[in-house]
Amino acid sequence: MESAGKVDAWWRRWLRLGGRPDEADAAAERARRLRVLLDAARAGFPVAPAAHAVDFTCSCDRVGCPAPAQHPLSFAWQSQATTDFDQITRWLVRDPDANAITPTGRVHDVLDVPTEAGRLALERLAEAGVAAGPVAALGEDRWFFFTTTRSPLDEDEWWTSELDSHPDEAADEHPGLRWHTRGSYVLLPPSRLADGSEVTWVRGPDHPLPDPLRLLDVLTDACAEVGAPALGEQWLIR
Repeated sequence: MESAGKVDAWWRRWLRLGGRPDEADAAAERARRLRVLLDAARAGFPVAPAAHAVDFTCSCDRVGCPAPAQHPLSFAWQSQATTDFDQITRWLVRDPDANAITPTGRVHDVLDVPTEAGRLALERLAEAGVAAGPVAALGEDRWFFFTTTRSPLDEDEWWTSELDSHPDEAADEHPGLRWHTRGSYVLLPPSRLADGSEVTWVRGPDHPLPDPLRLLDVLTDACAEVGAPALGEQWLIR
């Protein structure tokens, strides 16, 4: 991982030349964050820069931002997203605090469930011998199960995360679960939320992506068992 290695070498050399420890710690943290992002890019996850938290609010200029530190920086995020190491490194060097998103429906989809349901589902998948694939935790609130993306042939059977559900009865069938497909995105580790928590990997991006249908029933049952409510509409930057 050449870009991350260059950052590591830079801050170690800088410290030897007399840099302050607190600044060295900050440089080491930047290198760690870059390594995590490049690991995702190496696994094929396209990455785009996102807003970050500033004093429990959002770095964007939107007054009363409804999704602080949880949305892309640019309206062109879908075309901007890339797996290019150099481009990702430039973004993070320019804005070391930037979060990162990955668009869904291109390489992967994401099944998004409450944390309690995610833990329960992961245990049951392991007991059944079903590989869950990459899983990320959005602070203490949600878990993201990354899966292969849908086929256009299945268009009528799936719904995007821009709506609570489509068709209308889907919310009753899948309470608390949101399926991120085309036109949506999720935060990637090591993004930080406005409350100070971080997006982290429960299972890393190097795990093979599973078929979403192998996980759906288990996740749905887990959501129902923990009493997860149906979700309201998710805000997406336009």
